[in-house]
Amino acid sequence: MTTAENVRQHIKAQPKGKPLLTISMMSLGPRASVDQALLRLAREGFIVRLARGVYVRPKNNRYVGQVLPGTAEIVKALAKAKGETIHTHGAEAALLLGLTTQVPMKALYYTNGPSRDFRIGNMKVIVKNVSSRLLALAGRPAGVAFSALWYMGREQVTPQTLAFIQKKLPTKEFAALRECPQLPAWLKEIFRRFETTTAPV
Repeated sequence: MTTAENVRQHIKAQPKGKPLLTISMMSLGPRASVDQALLRLAREGFIVRLARGVYVRPKNNRYVGQVLPGTAEIVKALAKAKGETIHTHGAEAALLLGLTTQVPMKALYYTNGPSRDFRIGNMKVIVKNVSSRLLALAGRPAGVAFSALWYMGREQVTPQTLAFIQKKLPTKEFAALRECPQLPAWLKEIFRRFETTTAPV
């Protein structure tokens, strides 16, 4: 088969709505031929270009039309392809947990890879390189809480903040957060105060 046929068959074998990365199709033929095949398929409407090197075979909903993957799913797919860890930025984490109502104007993420920015549609995405400590518990609810608390800082986090988060997280996740070795000293102290105020008499 030609490279174009290989690319089409590869895409048809993938679930609709899943981000498709050019980098994952390099075994299907020369890079230039793969790029040309993807460009033709996009022009046909068989796939949709989401960002540089990222496409999708969209799902179709009878009420809303094309259903495309969200920004977070695309960023995670790109990071996985590059072998990087990706983590929720503190501003987004605080919003997800209900600790703030302020919506970030850009899509922000932490990574152990290089810092960079790019666009997904009209959304600007910023991926920031941070120390491994700030990536603690990445990929799980406890990690979202960790990121939010670190971002808020010692001036805003109180024992009441931890009580609020405890209600949001499953018991095991809150325990993982409390016992995380990467907790900064100031946050350990707030946890100590929280445990003192909530300890049974």
